[in-house]
Amino acid sequence: MYRWRAVAPIVIHEGRRLLKPSPSALVAECADRRTDDAHPSRTCSRDTILILSRSRSERHQMLRAVLFDLDGTLLRINLERFLGRYFAALRNVAAGHADDKQTDAIMDAIQAAVRAMCEPHPDVTNEGVFAREFERLSGIVLADVWPAYERFYAEVFPSLADGAGPALGARSAVETALGLGLPVAVATNPIFPRAAVLHRLAWAELDDVRFTAITSYEDMVACKPHGAYFRQVAESLGVDPTECIMVGDDRYLDMPAADIGMRTFYVGTDENTATDYRGTLEDFAALLPRLVVTPDGA
Repeated sequence: MYRWRAVAPIVIHEGRRLLKPSPSALVAECADRRTDDAHPSRTCSRDTILILSRSRSERHQMLRAVLFDLDGTLLRINLERFLGRYFAALRNVAAGHADDKQTDAIMDAIQAAVRAMCEPHPDVTNEGVFAREFERLSGIVLADVWPAYERFYAEVFPSLADGAGPALGARSAVETALGLGLPVAVATNPIFPRAAVLHRLAWAELDDVRFTAITSYEDMVACKPHGAYFRQVAESLGVDPTECIMVGDDRYLDMPAADIGMRTFYVGTDENTATDYRGTLEDFAALLPRLVVTPDGA
């Protein structure tokens, strides 16, 4: 059985609707999910923002961990412009070791290797897949040229920010989760080396935070949106996927966490995205204490 729940800063009312609540008291708007036994179809009126929660016997496990996407969630960034600058800068590195034709071949190999990382490859790290495909396609041993790319990530990558910065409410959301004693993961798509992820955390002004896990291509054996990715993150946090919530802005990469039982909080702009909760990071910070296991287990 489902109950309508609207979350306000002080009181949670269950079993009835709160009509026309103030904007500051609203956390999320319910959205239609797939119609099946696990996620029956549900709707809500446009003038009342509500959360649809299950009765205790049916609902998810209580929340014990939080996964935050990085780009577009904790980090405000124009990803298309950033990737354009990134690949142009990578090309400059390649051009330092090759003629134009060879540079084209290297860049083609890099992009093909990135695509290969995004396909299923059980038990092989993303880094291993990247190296294998890059070497196969370019004929270059990655270890031979990697020092140049290490310098790139240390010296050039930090200059690619170009307006990127902390998303509104990012620190509050992260600190709320940590303050509740929850393990917290930076669950970014692990197609980059760890150095590139750490620089982007610095752009988000979160480089001082001690996250429980940060996904990068050195450690992960899958990419978003594959279930294996979300399972590995949950395992690194020491919890079951059903005890996690994924916070992200991408309906195609982040929200599929629901397929392995995670709850989802959508901070993007697509009104048709299926999610358990939606709103801003500030809304998430307000909601989170309501979802966490209390000391008495209530």
